[in-house]
Order: sequence, then structure tokens, then C-alpha cells
Amino acid sequence: MQIDGTTRLVGIVADPIAHVRTPQLFNAAAAQQGLNAVCVPLHAAPAHLAPLLAGLAGCQNLAGLVVTIPHKEAVVALCGALTPAARLVGAANVLRWDAEQGHWEGGNLDGDGFVAGLKERGHTLAGKRVLLLGAGGAGKAIAYAVGREQPATLVLSNRSMARAEEAVRRLAPALPGVDVRTGVADGTGFDVVINATALGLHDGDPAPLPTDTLQPGTLVCEAVMRDTALLAAARTRGATAHPGHGMLYGQIVEIARSFGLTMAPGNVPRLFG
Repeated sequence: MQIDGTTRLVGIVADPIAHVRTPQLFNAAAAQQGLNAVCVPLHAAPAHLAPLLAGLAGCQNLAGLVVTIPHKEAVVALCGALTPAARLVGAANVLRWDAEQGHWEGGNLDGDGFVAGLKERGHTLAGKRVLLLGAGGAGKAIAYAVGREQPATLVLSNRSMARAEEAVRRLAPALPGVDVRTGVADGTGFDVVINATALGLHDGDPAPLPTDTLQPGTLVCEAVMRDTALLAAARTRGATAHPGHGMLYGQIVEIARSFGLTMAPGNVPRLFG
């Protein structure tokens, strides 16, 4: 890959940032396609998010920003416009500077990417009983996309039950025909268990639920882009483990498209399995 004066820049903003995999995947796909664009990590703590965005607004060769943990909800207040999905879930994971309007526009591709990754592996959600752990920015986006696949039941569990209840109030009217409700972190009786919490980002993090409640045949899915205690327990207990990088494969093309860059799905390499 050659970087020159016409290269389009894509930044990914996170804290911590060592775990992110978007730069490796995006850059490999761009090189494969001959796309003159590069993705770079931007490590910013929450207190520095607003100053960072203010400074980047003047960067004329910036195609856009990918935003991940812990900024997806906080960044909404810094946007002048939101896509319908970002507005519904109250979180954004892609930002584009609208020079004409003079503001950031936020979108959310987490949910669509997650579902696309499942479908690529042959998994379906229609009629299934789904437990979703985490009602933060990623959790709500995944819940919305999962709900559009018409599962029989979609149960949201969160450390703060008030946050889970608020997510259900926001999502249920947009998902007619789906039993959307709150519940506890217990995998008993579910066909699909999804971790959308931050547990697993750090070495030594515990699983987000009692692993002895995972049952053989259950599809256990991660949104964290690394192997985790949850995935290890799923394999041990005879469940099917779906790693978090499936979500990234599913949304990398959409990330490029949202920034006005054309990337063919066939050029996205499966670098992480």
C-alpha cells in the first residue's frame, strides 16, 4: 500500500484501542482492491472525544471515523444529524463530516454487520429464542437488527436493569411481532446467546453470564474482536461458538460505503478465521 497526498483517511476511535481489528482488515481489503485509502487507530479517552472531533472537522482528506467502545453513545451528542438506526438506538459507530452543513453525521452499522456475519456462517434467527447481554450502544444496535430477523423472543439483560428496560421501551415499538423484554443473564432455554458487553476486552475478564447455563447446541456469539472466556466455555459445553470478527467482516464493506468508498465484498480477506 502506498500513501500519498491523495490518500483518503479513515480513523477508528476507541479506548482502549489495542484490541481493534478494523485497521488490519480495512487496509488489507483496500490494498487488494487498489483503493487509495488507509485506516488508522486514534486512541482517545472519553474526556478527549469532543476536542478530537473538533480538530478532525478541519481535516479535508478524512473520509470518516469508525467509533467503538466506549464512545458510541457519547458521540451522539456531538453529531448534528443521525441516521434512523443511530437515532433509534441512541448510538453511532460511523461518523462523516458534512462540510456543507458544518456538522458530524452519525450512523450505526453494528447491528447490520452482526447479522450479516451470522448469515455468512449459515445461521438464522427467525423463530429463535435469543438472549442478548448488554444494552449499551452495540447492544441496542444488535438488538434492533436481530429483532428485524423475527426471532420468537428477544430478551435483553444488562448489569443495570434500568438501562435494559429503557432499551426495551425504545426498541419494542419498532419490532412488531417480536416478544421483546428484559431478563436475567442466564442461558437456560435459549437458542442463541449474544454478548454485547465489554467483558472480554481485557485479559482475565469473566464471562458475562454463568457458563454452566450454556447448553449443547446453543449458538453463542461474541461482539468482542478476540477469543473470550465466553467462547471458550461455549466450546467446552458443546455449544457453537461464533467469534466477534464475524461482525466485522459483515460491516467492513458498509463502513467503506458510508464514507463514499467502494469496496467489493470479495476483496475483504478473512484474516481472523
